[in-house]
Amino acid sequence: MRLQKYLARSGLASRRKAERLIEAGRVTVDGVVATLGTRVRPGQEVRVDGRVVAPPAAVIVLALHKPPGYTTTRSDPHASRTVYELLPEVPGLHAVGRLDRDSEGLLLFTNHGELTQRLTHPRYLVAKVYRVWTKKGAIPPSVARRLLRGVRVDGERLKAQKARPAPGGAVLTLTEGKKREVRRMLAALGYPVVRLLRVKMGPVRLGGLKAGQWRRLEDAEVDALFRSVGLEKR
Repeated sequence: MRLQKYLARSGLASRRKAERLIEAGRVTVDGVVATLGTRVRPGQEVRVDGRVVAPPAAVIVLALHKPPGYTTTRSDPHASRTVYELLPEVPGLHAVGRLDRDSEGLLLFTNHGELTQRLTHPRYLVAKVYRVWTKKGAIPPSVARRLLRGVRVDGERLKAQKARPAPGGAVLTLTEGKKREVRRMLAALGYPVVRLLRVKMGPVRLGGLKAGQWRRLEDAEVDALFRSVGLEKR
């Protein structure tokens, strides 16, 4: 296994960050400073900055129904509650993207760095579906069309891939994952969001998970996630 893949599979870093660590001379294999292209064989010892990196574990993906009021961070002095308080302790487990503190719904976690990188990179066009409610209720078709054309907010163009009115608000599908983009573009069009619920990410649905509950994805769901971003599950 190539070293950068070993590091990503260990949950230490994304493939790209792993390459930067190797290029900086911070990684050794059996005591020898590694280079890009170094391969790791079973039984070899890998260290980053002198600390042993455990061999890649089995791929784990968890789905959490994030409640409002929780921050997507492991530690934050300004946050009273974090999503990790709701999850089991799993080495290398990290969030796949974010939901802001006031938002709720589906949030994925994994110990596979490269899977996270691809699921969150705009290049792979991973669809995220949101059910939103606004202060003015359901958006009219004209606003839905504006969302599809794109809205410029603070010099940044925000755009939905799909948008339709729904009771009390709308259902939106986005792929880019820009910061608070749903709230920002709806507010810019005069429809401030009062509740935002993510119901799907890629092939994974929130389903019947209640707020604060989590579940481990089944093998078929994990396989579907890997296929959705063109990644081999090894």
